[in-house]
Amino acid sequence: MLAGCSPADILDFSASINPLGPPASAIAAIQAHLASLTAYPDPEYRALRSAIGEFHQVPSDYVLPGNGAAELLTWACRDLAALDATCLLTPAFSDYQRALKAFDARVLTCSLHPSRDDQWLINDDRPLDCASARTTGWLLNNPHNPTGTLFTSDLVYRLLANARLVVVDEAFMDFLLPDAAPSVIGRVLTDPNLVVLRSLTKFYSLPGLRLGYAIAHPDRLARWQQWRDPWTVNALAAAAGAVVLRDVAFQQQTWSWLALAKAQLFRGLAALPGLRPFPGAANFLLVESARSVREMQTTLLKQHQILIRDCLSFPELGDRYFRVAVRTQAENQRLIDGLSQILSNEEGR
Repeated sequence: MLAGCSPADILDFSASINPLGPPASAIAAIQAHLASLTAYPDPEYRALRSAIGEFHQVPSDYVLPGNGAAELLTWACRDLAALDATCLLTPAFSDYQRALKAFDARVLTCSLHPSRDDQWLINDDRPLDCASARTTGWLLNNPHNPTGTLFTSDLVYRLLANARLVVVDEAFMDFLLPDAAPSVIGRVLTDPNLVVLRSLTKFYSLPGLRLGYAIAHPDRLARWQQWRDPWTVNALAAAAGAVVLRDVAFQQQTWSWLALAKAQLFRGLAALPGLRPFPGAANFLLVESARSVREMQTTLLKQHQILIRDCLSFPELGDRYFRVAVRTQAENQRLIDGLSQILSNEEGR
């Protein structure tokens, strides 16, 4: 192995997971429900749907839990594939293409490009109007992965005015303070052409449980329920999900940590030669590099047992960009120091 150590000893900046979790409330719920392993979960997931509905102030029949947001993305893309085309902002999370291709969807792309003030902007307005015939759909994530760009709710409403279906992946929205989060969940109650996907695994550090949910019109969710396998959410995931949304202390702790740790990480990366971090809204930073990221990634793993996320799966970015999750300040400093040593050695050659 390149790192020369156990995978458990690698400091992982490649996955954008909250380093403060899982919250104690989730662990306690899992332990309290171990006896439920001998029975099938409630097929209606009433307690979980009620907790999600209460959290977002929507009726529970507008909620469908899933085996991670990825499962629900699959069904959203089945709906999108039935339209003439789906518009997609690029660079885009690779799973979007996977889900759309599974149902032979026709995809139209709209590019984001960095501006001089380090913002990623939509480069071409034509795709924004591609849904004028109301026979196309949109798949959008907000905040955007991998750039961290935060789109206004007004942009989503503009798309809704023209498109047959708009699917907004808000997997990272929880990392924003509620007053600063332009979630469009409230609009679902009045617009059946809007679907919002959420994840409970990133903010609450539960990726192994696989838990997400969709908020959409009950008729759409009932159709998805007919398509999918029964009991997609296991009993322990359902139990944990029902309590973490009420864990206000953990939520406040996360927002306080992120504000300080992200600022520290951004400053440290910006001070290194040849690196250009972008000030994203989520719990990760996209960084442009003047040097090959693959070489830097390999050296960082070998010499410092630190893993960063290259962007080779984003064809528009390639080998000159990488993405790093925000971790604790001590861990962030390890990354900054490791990169500093590598870049200094390269400059001295």
